Amino acid sequence: MQNQDVEAITGHSGMGTVLPATSLQTPKDRNSIEISVRGRWVRSPALEINSQIFVITGTWIKSATVHDEEWLEAEVINPEDCVNQLREQGSGLRPDLFSFTQKVSATVPRHPFPMEWDSLAAARITTWQKWWEQLPRETRKNVRRSEKRGVKIVREDFSDQLVGEILEIQNECLVRQGRRYQHYGKSFDQVKRDHSGFAERSDFICARFNNELIGFLKLVHRGDVASIMQLNSKVAHYDKRPANALLAKAVEICEAKGVSYLTYGRFNYGNKDDSGLRDFKIRNGFENVLVPRYYVPLTPWGNICVKAKLYRGLHQILPSSVIKVAVSIRAKWYTFRTIKRNTLGKSTQDAKRSSSGLP
Repeated sequence: MQNQDVEAITGHSGMGTVLPATSLQTPKDRNSIEISVRGRWVRSPALEINSQIFVITGTWIKSATVHDEEWLEAEVINPEDCVNQLREQGSGLRPDLFSFTQKVSATVPRHPFPMEWDSLAAARITTWQKWWEQLPRETRKNVRRSEKRGVKIVREDFSDQLVGEILEIQNECLVRQGRRYQHYGKSFDQVKRDHSGFAERSDFICARFNNELIGFLKLVHRGDVASIMQLNSKVAHYDKRPANALLAKAVEICEAKGVSYLTYGRFNYGNKDDSGLRDFKIRNGFENVLVPRYYVPLTPWGNICVKAKLYRGLHQILPSSVIKVAVSIRAKWYTFRTIKRNTLGKSTQDAKRSSSGLP
């Protein structure tokens, strides 16, 4: 299996799957909200400022962010006022720092706060033809191959039937991209909840072969930007290259709706310099676009964290050689567990057949 499509079937948006939250809860729970972290719903402290919901995450560094920021149509409203209101919160809801970013269509810093550059994978959309002509020959060949092998790409309404078919795709493989797939084993209700967010301004692009759903792409529209929330396809139909065909359809939709940028998560993942997912994005017309991300200290501890950049994750701290070894070990471990699981499952089935007298 070639690298360019290995990562396209992982079901990741490129930033890790970040799913929309529910709204603020009943008066009893008005200071919390349910958010999805690594595919699981958890409750997090939250508050509302200027009609936007802020969530507070972290243990030793409490960070406030606008919830669903990467899927919203507007940027944070009046950041200076938000900083003041966050600093005035009581000890239970006061974060150490406030982090926010600008949209991919606004790359020039506009605010006088400490910042770093966020690396986003984005394709500038003018016309579908211009996007198509700058693609590598192999990518264009894969899109044509998908059509020649009978794959139909269509937009569909969000429905219970579609949820059931998405569930089937997500439960096809326990391990994707060298690690346990975070959406594997979910129930129908969980999958429906995950994908119902922003449905009113989303396109569900489906790849079908003989009426079977073999891949899908959820595209969330955000004004002049459209963002891929999830791209997933069946490993069993890899040879039909549904991922490439789905992306081509997404670009076509963006052109028709006057969208300027199509984003697909991150481009660079910290110091991880060997990424099949990044290679796949490059081969499908995505480039590295740097946008400002601000880190505003709100407490004395937050001031120390911002100056020392303690908010960075391990992938931004560890050298690339260490990350490469760790990723390799993780992939081998999950491969071993999958083989062991399959072997045990087959042994159990053989034992049941033997005891029942079945062939």
